[in-house]
Amino acid sequence: MNDYHYIGLDVHKKKIQYCIKTADGRTVEQGKLDSRPAALREWAARQSQHPWKGVMEATMFSYWIHDELAGSAAELHIAHPLLVKAIMKGKHKSDKIDARKLADIVRCNLIPSCYVPPPMVRNLRRLMRWRERIKRQVVQTKNRIACTLMEVGVEYNRSKLHGKKYFHNLVDQLDHVPVEVKEVLRYGRASLEMFAATQRRILRQLQAHSQLKERVERLRTIQGVGLITALTWALEVGEPQRFSSLARALSYCGLVSGQNQSADKDHGGPLSKQRNRYLQSTLIEAAKLAPQFNATLDAVFQKVRQKKSANQATIIVARKLVAYLLAVDKSGQPFRQAAHTATPS
Repeated sequence: MNDYHYIGLDVHKKKIQYCIKTADGRTVEQGKLDSRPAALREWAARQSQHPWKGVMEATMFSYWIHDELAGSAAELHIAHPLLVKAIMKGKHKSDKIDARKLADIVRCNLIPSCYVPPPMVRNLRRLMRWRERIKRQVVQTKNRIACTLMEVGVEYNRSKLHGKKYFHNLVDQLDHVPVEVKEVLRYGRASLEMFAATQRRILRQLQAHSQLKERVERLRTIQGVGLITALTWALEVGEPQRFSSLARALSYCGLVSGQNQSADKDHGGPLSKQRNRYLQSTLIEAAKLAPQFNATLDAVFQKVRQKKSANQATIIVARKLVAYLLAVDKSGQPFRQAAHTATPS
């Protein structure tokens, strides 16, 4: 006899709507609770009379709620929001209806689960993603400095502008420029130095982490894979064994187009937007430089470049990098180049 309770949790910033059902679909309880750790622990203690399985949508609040409740549940899943939307789509929508439908999804075992990384991986991933945000700020600040100089008619050497010595010499020689403009330029330069120091601290901290160091060093045995690529792969992928095939890894990295097939005809399209954007951008940037350091990848690039554009060749190289990274990560062994490697057409 199935004695489980099935619980759907519609998660929001301040409140969580829940619905508890039995195996035959009968609603046992429905209500709201505060999105606070103490309230969640109190609510979970009340559910201890029956073993329960639950599901919630993936939101920015889901991980900590999952951590609070996972210990008291027989199973607790975070569901993929797009796939859940496809299952639950209907004419009427409210928090009560969503919680009820989520309970039905877990009751009928139709859960499109998301991967939940371990807390350590999530915490280090936040650091790496923060560095990515800082990198974007660096680009914006450099562009703002250049725009400020152009606004006041100052000529400068584009390739040397952001060098420390050249920049300070340039600002000191701007006698015809208002003092306020010089201050803006100095503020911009100070911001760049602060951003650079922060990035160095983050990378040192990640590189020295005891549970990450050996894995990153192993990934870097692939010629053309540097520190940023290795760290991004390790932290965004988490556990490589969750990818049952290379095709799934490529899809997660956003290096394939969505499938659009009708009447036995495949219609090509752009790269899918359903991807890990941090991995996608990092791998594409790495693929632009990797052929300079890896003869095999250079051969791949040159062969594809003869028939297609440079951008398409870069995507093929990025896919090859994913194959290398996944193989090394799954095997736990340093990279060894095969004697004969087939290059894609």
